[in-house]
Amino acid sequence: MDYRDRIRITPGKRSGQPCVRDLRITVGDVLGWLASGMTFDEVLADYPELTLADIRACLAFAADRERGTMIVPPAA
Repeated sequence: MDYRDRIRITPGKRSGQPCVRDLRITVGDVLGWLASGMTFDEVLADYPELTLADIRACLAFAADRERGTMIVPPAA
């Protein structure tokens, strides 16, 4: 998945952490919720500004980062 249209790194926003679109929700936030046991549906219910594609983009970003093949998202 090409997450560049969904994940952005903006200096000064959430300390430069990768965020979902122009929201103040970080990739780390989403991964933490999933790791704590929340389902995709629970995350979407609690954060209606997110979409399923946003969650999948966070997972793809994290997978690429782990493999060392991260595509640098554009600055917002």
